[in-house]
Amino acid sequence: MDDKTRYENGLKTRRAVLGDAHVDRATAGITDFNRDFQEFITRTAWNDIWNRPGLTRRERSLIVLSITVALGAWGEFRLHVRAAFNNGLTQEDIKELLIQAAVYAGVPAANHAFKEAASVIAEIEAEKAKG
Repeated sequence: MDDKTRYENGLKTRRAVLGDAHVDRATAGITDFNRDFQEFITRTAWNDIWNRPGLTRRERSLIVLSITVALGAWGEFRLHVRAAFNNGLTQEDIKELLIQAAVYAGVPAANHAFKEAASVIAEIEAEKAKG
């Protein structure tokens, strides 16, 4: 598969997982400085990894959430909490993931993750209420 096809497939997956609004904002912010990086993550992360056989998008969401908690990568964590609902996760799934993360990534990380996840969930609920 050539780079153009990998990019196009990755962009479709990125939109399906993260939503059009996020991807539109990200692509609107492409500059000469970050263009190569944006194309790289779209081809590599969003096509080559997210489209691999072997794991579902739901399973990949669980993995990404776990890793971002462990790393304390809160911006990515928030982004992927929102995306997790597009991939079939529930609030209960996220809660269980964070309880497990407390043991393996530390209570402070899980405590902060609960706050971040609750904030994202409240944002989503407010968006739904607006219609």
